[in-house]
Amino acid sequence: MSERACGRRGRSFGRDRKGSILAILGVALPVLVMLAFGTVEYGTLLHRRATLQTAVDEGVLAAGNMLKLANTLDPVVIAAATHVIAQRAATPPDRSATISVRVLDRRTSVEAQVEETVPSLMGRLMNLPNTTIVVQAKSQLVGALRLCLLALDDQTRDAFLLQKSAQVTATTCSLYSNSRHASGLAGRHDATARAASICSAGGFDGSKASFQPSPVTGCPSLGDPLKDRAPPRAETCISVPAWLNPKGQAGNTVTESGSLDPGTYCGGLTVTDTAVVTLRPGIYVIKDGPLLVTKSASISGQGVGFYFMGNRGGMLLGKKTTISLTAPVSGPMAGLLMMEERTVVDPRPLAVDLTEALPPPPAPVEAPPMREYRIISDNARTMLGTIYLPAGRLIIDSSKPVADQSAYTVIVARMIHLYEGPNLVLNADYAGTSVPVPPGVGPRTGTIALAR
Repeated sequence: MSERACGRRGRSFGRDRKGSILAILGVALPVLVMLAFGTVEYGTLLHRRATLQTAVDEGVLAAGNMLKLANTLDPVVIAAATHVIAQRAATPPDRSATISVRVLDRRTSVEAQVEETVPSLMGRLMNLPNTTIVVQAKSQLVGALRLCLLALDDQTRDAFLLQKSAQVTATTCSLYSNSRHASGLAGRHDATARAASICSAGGFDGSKASFQPSPVTGCPSLGDPLKDRAPPRAETCISVPAWLNPKGQAGNTVTESGSLDPGTYCGGLTVTDTAVVTLRPGIYVIKDGPLLVTKSASISGQGVGFYFMGNRGGMLLGKKTTISLTAPVSGPMAGLLMMEERTVVDPRPLAVDLTEALPPPPAPVEAPPMREYRIISDNARTMLGTIYLPAGRLIIDSSKPVADQSAYTVIVARMIHLYEGPNLVLNADYAGTSVPVPPGVGPRTGTIALAR
């Protein structure tokens, strides 16, 4: 080959860029692929971290709200947070996650942390280690929630029920149903409930009701906050003085105005006609019969507690009656306006003249028989204290406000049913009275603050 030909070939090779481009691509392509994978993986990790952070935030807030309830145990609080976090995080099966929750600061805060190991796509290609995401959050109870109503039945439909325009107003305290039934908490026919918080261990049936705020479902069961409260003792039976029953009606019946002494009233106690009765301070044991206030009768008393015993126990406060009662400030029923024997073998329905009362509401679905305590009175505005009926059904079907003039009212009953159109007002002004709040309910209120 001539020198001139060699020169032309050399210049042609120098002008051909194909070989150099292929060489550059061979070096750069792996880098570009790694950058693309890295960008995708970084975005995926950021999104996963945000998801986990949201789960932890919601978990500690849910648990923090449980701290508002004075009788909630630490394991229940921890279980609530763990359940919410696990549900919201939804960790895929190819990953491992650890959830740790602690109750701190004398039960005023909840701290949670999640560690999740995320397999790396690049790690699979290049044998790199996996990535561990760690997120945490803490909720703090600021202030101190008030439990003002608790339906204890843990499995029955409509354990706490409002219907026919019934209302509950409890803007500074909480409403709670322990029933795990899908309709354990129910509001029907334009019923209304307003509270600081509303919680159901099961579900909520309220398509035609207005509950504010919306009830939280799937809450842990609280149990009976007053289960360790010792009952008063029944003493020797006493009778209504003859001058309070000049018509000679059977049993412990009061038909004339006057004062009544505390004691054990065997066979029950009836106040009727136009009698205006003042109850002297003390404990009234209503044994083997109901407490009946009917027609246009009136009862009032300060420092008064009722204890119901026997299968025939129960209560009816008639529509035209006037009721004004305040619980004792000391003694075995301090803070308790009403309490019943915890066990009942064969409860009997109230035997009352239906001309004095609305027809009884239907029996609860799938529920065993129980004592019934019925408030129909349109003038029962002072009922200050705690109503504790662990084996009973409280029925309120008046058409006027109930307990609205009480500094505070707490209700703990097996089942709680409101019919017709009452407005049950549950105040929580504990400082406005000398009547103590039984330990396990009341005054633990506040707001939950979130910190990370």
